[in-house]
Amino acid sequence: MKYDVPKEVSRITDELRDADFEAFLVGGSVRDLLLGKEPKDWDITTNATPEEIQKIFPDSFYENSFGTVGVKTDSEDIKLKVVEITPYRKEGKYSDHRHPDSVIFSTKIEDDLMRRDFTINALALGKDGEVVDLFGGEKDLQNGLIRTVGNPDERFTEDALRILRAVRFMAELGFAIESETLKSIQEKGSDLEHISKERIRDEFTKIINSKNPMIALELLQRMNLLRYISPLLEEMVGVEQNKQAHKYDVWEHCLRSLQHAADKEYPFEIRLSALLHDIAKPRTKRVSGNGATSFHNHEVVGAQMAHEILTELNYSKEIVKNVRKLVRWHMFFSDPDEITLSAVRRIITKVGEDNIWNLINLRICDRIGTGRPKEEPYRLRKYKSMIDEALRAPLSVKMLAVDGNTLMNECEIKAGPEIGLILHILLDEVLDDPEKNTVEHQKRRVEELKKLSFKDLKELGDKGKARLEDEEEIEIKKLRKKHQVS
Repeated sequence: MKYDVPKEVSRITDELRDADFEAFLVGGSVRDLLLGKEPKDWDITTNATPEEIQKIFPDSFYENSFGTVGVKTDSEDIKLKVVEITPYRKEGKYSDHRHPDSVIFSTKIEDDLMRRDFTINALALGKDGEVVDLFGGEKDLQNGLIRTVGNPDERFTEDALRILRAVRFMAELGFAIESETLKSIQEKGSDLEHISKERIRDEFTKIINSKNPMIALELLQRMNLLRYISPLLEEMVGVEQNKQAHKYDVWEHCLRSLQHAADKEYPFEIRLSALLHDIAKPRTKRVSGNGATSFHNHEVVGAQMAHEILTELNYSKEIVKNVRKLVRWHMFFSDPDEITLSAVRRIITKVGEDNIWNLINLRICDRIGTGRPKEEPYRLRKYKSMIDEALRAPLSVKMLAVDGNTLMNECEIKAGPEIGLILHILLDEVLDDPEKNTVEHQKRRVEELKKLSFKDLKELGDKGKARLEDEEEIEIKKLRKKHQVS
């Protein structure tokens, strides 16, 4: 069977074979091709040594201890600018539960596939679409199963990060984890303490960005593995909320909020904020004498806790800052019958123009996470129209190419009511014909207006002001129609 392989990759495998070496596509790229997906990257394996690979591809580099050679291409696709080739290899023991103590190059593809983590990643694609499958990976792909290559205890003891990788593949592919593999994950989970926060962060990020983050995090919680991402996440589990507003406990509410963000394909920072927005509810929970539950200031405490979690995981300062803002302000007051446009502008100032729509989408996820069926009730749509209104540049004389200083200093008009009247006359004309908004044209027009009596000038100026008010009202109506509000 033929697969759609980029010409840059095919050229490299062809040149290796022309030099009398074997060459296979391997790992995730083969898995994705067999699933009908576009691979995220392309890895090649061969029986050539790094030195032999570099002789074939002079424009390559080799800067690691695993034998991987990067071959540069002239592709405009960022994913294909460098294609990696790694010799077949066997690995020694994993003393640190993450990296092999030694790497030995091999001449057999079987040795290379045997060292891989899961059967669906232990597949190689050769010439003319020939698939090398020694461990039942194709069958597991068809059945939607994540299964280790060989003994799962050995695979997870070698590299504990594979525990999170198994859960991540489940979330990305919508697969189930095979029973013996799942049992081993629970038994070997404590080995994750040997894995760096950076590597855990990378897998956590991929889980959050997957199609099914809710089932992945649910599984990690059931397996008592959340603590290796952050023990603060565990605090949300089983914390009941006010039943009038919430159908679910804090943990399930946040998971459902996150899943809705994934279903909507929202970007990473919204997804992360959806998971963390109520992180402080367990610490701020209070129950009054009549049994009423409250979580006062949970958004303030939660912003600090989100900062702590993300900093511990070594996320970038930009991600930490934006998620902290979203968590801090997710409780913004949005009743359009009581809120003013200036209050909306203050929220925009607090979270930033780049973040305001993320905040709105977080509110949508929060609503769905409570069990409410409607994403955007009238109140939220009205609030969105007010944001649009606050963000848009209002029609005003500030849009003109000239200003009051120009009129006084260059057109020799004395300070007084005439300045405002002339500017409104000019704006009225520009609304009809935007091409008149040039310094040259408007200075000529000012010379004409200077000759008018104050009475005539005021009549034209008042007409311009009324026109401005009418145009502003039309623009606001357009915004409200867009959001289906009045």
